[in-house]
Amino acid sequence: MLKTVEDISATKKRLKIEIPAEAIESEIKRGLGEAQKRARIPGFRPGKAPMHLIEKKFAKDIEADVLEKMIPDYYIKALKEADITPVSRPVAEESFDFKRNEPLSMTVSVEVRPKIENLNYEEITVKEVPVDVKDEDVDEVLKRLAEERAAYESVEDAISVEDLITMDYEVKDDGTAANDVVLKVGSGPYPQEFFDGLIGRKKDEGLEITASFPEDLQSPFAGKKPTFKVKVKEIKRRNLPPIDDEFAKDLGFENIGLLQDKVKENILLSKNRDAERIKQREILDKLIESHEFEAPEGLVKAEIGSTVAEIKARGGNEKTEESLAEEIKPHAEKGVKASILLELIGEKEGINVSDDEVKEEIIETAQRAYVSPENIMKYYVARDGSLEGLKRTVFEKKVLNFLVNKAKIEKGE
Repeated sequence: MLKTVEDISATKKRLKIEIPAEAIESEIKRGLGEAQKRARIPGFRPGKAPMHLIEKKFAKDIEADVLEKMIPDYYIKALKEADITPVSRPVAEESFDFKRNEPLSMTVSVEVRPKIENLNYEEITVKEVPVDVKDEDVDEVLKRLAEERAAYESVEDAISVEDLITMDYEVKDDGTAANDVVLKVGSGPYPQEFFDGLIGRKKDEGLEITASFPEDLQSPFAGKKPTFKVKVKEIKRRNLPPIDDEFAKDLGFENIGLLQDKVKENILLSKNRDAERIKQREILDKLIESHEFEAPEGLVKAEIGSTVAEIKARGGNEKTEESLAEEIKPHAEKGVKASILLELIGEKEGINVSDDEVKEEIIETAQRAYVSPENIMKYYVARDGSLEGLKRTVFEKKVLNFLVNKAKIEKGE
């Protein structure tokens, strides 16, 4: 039973819990009785061995099993008595020495969800986000689709930016040479000075290029100013397919008009999703601003750790974990506060998530990422140990949709 509750901070409590001696002893005796029925002890028929032998042989294991079950049970009862919602695992502040026929006392600290007085989300106003699809938006997507299907073809023209060239070179200073080097003009481990020496020149034209390579360039010539003798052997240029009915048919549409309609539909869906996200962010900002409370430190640290790990896994960031953590902290605190507010609102409104809704989210996420649903499930299980993280994501989406539908939309000028 709960003996005392002490505030360590606004988001941390110390609980002193006591399990009555008679409750423990009752469970131990029940366990010993079960052991007596099953025990096979030489010299005695099954179930007839005297209790003192059963105690001697099984008492320690049974005591451990009883405590393993009763401690969590009484901890959960104590949480209910104290009317607190934990957001982290309890930490035992001191070891305990169990003795038969004596009550077991334990002291634990636990981070808790802060209590928020006067939770208010009834009169939220958000700005309208206009959604419009222009012809230029459709043209841009069609051009991108064409670029994805473009093929490089040999040309006899002078070299231009983004051409793909094959060249041999020799460095005059030290004789370093390379053959059949393929290079996209304008990108790669060469300075702009080198590309400038190529642009406008033609195939089989002998040329010399002197270029300064910056110290930080990923190149064997970094920090040097070599002179190259270059021979361009081939020039290839990307040939964009015409955006016409044939192009549409290659993509599975009868004609270009139907492809344009589908592209417009997809753009509209995407812009509507973006508009919803903008309104959701505005709602969260207003909720956080209007409810003053402290974010539990453990949740903030977990959020920071997760974000830092993701950034490091992606690579390309030279900052230390400590500087990244400091940079991320305000965003992590805001994210934790948003989750707590959404949880409280969802509970108050009776919003729940069904297994079917979780499955639907898995399928939609898989389709957006072009992977199998099984891979999405593996990702969440690997990250969180279960699908609870995904279920929480679906829950927060539902609460946000509820808030957007409830909000008053302020028309623009």
